[in-house]
Amino acid sequence: MRWLHAEWTKLRTVPSTWWLLGATVVLTVVAGAAAASSLTTEVCPSLEACHEDTVKLSLTGVWLGQSTCLVLGALSMGSEYGTGTMRTTLTAMPVRGRVLLAKAVALALPTALAGAVAVVTSLWTASRILRVQGPLLRAAVGSVLLLTLVALLGLALATLLRDTAAGVTVGLGLLYVVPLLADMLHSPTWQHRLQRWAPMPAALSVQATRDLARLPIAPWPGLGVLAAYATGLLAVAGVLFRLRDT
Repeated sequence: MRWLHAEWTKLRTVPSTWWLLGATVVLTVVAGAAAASSLTTEVCPSLEACHEDTVKLSLTGVWLGQSTCLVLGALSMGSEYGTGTMRTTLTAMPVRGRVLLAKAVALALPTALAGAVAVVTSLWTASRILRVQGPLLRAAVGSVLLLTLVALLGLALATLLRDTAAGVTVGLGLLYVVPLLADMLHSPTWQHRLQRWAPMPAALSVQATRDLARLPIAPWPGLGVLAAYATGLLAVAGVLFRLRDT
């Protein structure tokens, strides 16, 4: 456990860690409250008439909060490349696979905790604004896992590219630009494929509680797409991390 304690100590003593975790909670809750507030009686006389998925609407902020999780994940590895302290880390812990695993665990735990606070608070805040209807457990747990997986995706990209900025740029492209491409395409076939296999449109299906048969991909398989991206890139990053020089 010494290696895990070392990585946790590094992560928790960096001020940006707590700023980013706090920002995740704030962005998620505020954006979710704004989305819930937008469902006014003028726009929607009744929830039944609008067929609104109020659970998913309440968790709209996760779409924004994931950005800070991505940055946190990228910083957890990229900052050591930027400052040159990676050499010190590998001198103290020469088993590189263990270093990467320790970073992943140390990153995942606080991200999941912050995600849980953000999701529960978002649902509670939205319930003060409108009547939230639908099964909450899958949407809530899935949203926490989504934020955690995005942080691990940032870690994997920063390890692959050995740079925080590059990892964040590529990650933001995967999370936000690819979904925009789906909206811009005039081919229903390719729109459907991107919604099924791009990490974020697929993963956000875990929040849906209504009209599940109409989703491009089912909720848990959709989250599995994001998990495949995160774990697959981490596996590739682990191989390259062992093979190349710092």
